[in-house]
Amino acid sequence: MRQAGLAIAVIDENRDRAALIEEGLREAGYSRVHLISNLKGVIASIEELSPDVIVMDLGISNRDLLEHMFRLSRAVQKPIAMFVDQSDEQTMLAAVEAGVSAYIVAGLKKDRVKSILDLAIIRFRAFEQLRTERDAARQALDDRKHIDRARGIVMKLKNVGEAEAYALLRDTAMRQNKKIADIAQAVVAAAALMGENGK
Repeated sequence: MRQAGLAIAVIDENRDRAALIEEGLREAGYSRVHLISNLKGVIASIEELSPDVIVMDLGISNRDLLEHMFRLSRAVQKPIAMFVDQSDEQTMLAAVEAGVSAYIVAGLKKDRVKSILDLAIIRFRAFEQLRTERDAARQALDDRKHIDRARGIVMKLKNVGEAEAYALLRDTAMRQNKKIADIAQAVVAAAALMGENGK
């Protein structure tokens, strides 16, 4: 999707500030800009709009409002640029932990909106790639553990060596058109049901 074709939700109770952001985005070539000024219905509005990027301008924010927006950040899994008038180190850390891609303190200027939006998108994509790689590594480790346990169970039940036990798991996976890890999980689950283990 072209950057200019992105759907952008601007969340701000202050219509003048929101208009400044919208103007900056439109001047930068973004035409699909939607303003959300009612924070009470913000989650429903975001679900309805399904934006590609979210820009929040909270102005001078209290702790409750920030916490509410941080919960929203965790839930939506979208690039988020958040503007605040003032902040502290603890709040900045909370923003990063909540998944805010760009947290800008006292930096709301019309001519900076596009570059901050670009930064939020780049950071979000980089974080998503890291998370995907981490999840894949965890899954591979879990799969390896299941396969090792299943191989031990097959060795014990069939009285065969490691290589033959693995070959049995692999051949079963191929016959059933499944991943070997799925077969291994089934073997481990069945063995647990029957009171067996791979030890």
